[in-house]
Amino acid sequence: MTENKKRTAFFISDSTGITAEALGSSLLAQFEGLQFERVILPYIDTAAKAHSAAEKINRVAARDGVAPIIFDTIVNSEVRDIIKNSEGFTVDILSTFLSPLEDALGIKSSFTVGGAHSVTNETNYKHRIDAVNYALDNDDGAKIDRYNLAELILVGVSRSGKTPTSLYLALQTGVFVANYPLTDDDLDNGRIPRPLAAYRNKLYGLTIDPERLAMIRTERRANARYSTLSQCEYEVRQAEVMFKRFGIPYIDSTHASIEEIATRILVDTGLRGHSK
Repeated sequence: MTENKKRTAFFISDSTGITAEALGSSLLAQFEGLQFERVILPYIDTAAKAHSAAEKINRVAARDGVAPIIFDTIVNSEVRDIIKNSEGFTVDILSTFLSPLEDALGIKSSFTVGGAHSVTNETNYKHRIDAVNYALDNDDGAKIDRYNLAELILVGVSRSGKTPTSLYLALQTGVFVANYPLTDDDLDNGRIPRPLAAYRNKLYGLTIDPERLAMIRTERRANARYSTLSQCEYEVRQAEVMFKRFGIPYIDSTHASIEEIATRILVDTGLRGHSK
């Protein structure tokens, strides 16, 4: 049989589809030789919607000449069975994991629609929202007088990934994160910037490959000194010198996803977050 290098993957849920996509994508990432066209079908919570989804799956199967892969987190058995009877190969995420857990725990699961994303602890939910607002208010060196409230301060040159990492940590874990951009003045004197000096134990650095940095900056501001490779090389080199001189832990963001960067930071700093 000739190997099909491109496949279609459906992520189907009776809620947002976030869990199906996250777990399914983690599994598909193990197959580096294949390319996947991803189709997300959220809120498939009635038989009518399930039949419509099954028709779409069947059309894709006919087009591709091979069964699409289906990851679902559907609670309703009638809806789930309709999807299973389509022309796709179904990975039933909830049944796969919940059934063994029920056996091990000796109790049936609640099998609640959207249970993975429900606001079961209002205090923790509010804390994450407060953390997101803090990250927005303290982005890119703003409001340096509020660094006493930060649990973590990300530092790095402009466009090294500080803002998305700050927001991800805030939303997913509830950590209060500020971020500070290292400017030419900071890099020239080689000292920890004055607004950060009192918070050295909260600092965590991000670095990046200079060539990648130059590409990112060029998209934003072409034909500027800011975007030249020589300027990017200088800034990255000086930032890393600062990190090493003052013992600031740091990570290279060039080839890492936001999730990987955030997880590494949590491990390195010992922060656990407030999302649970």
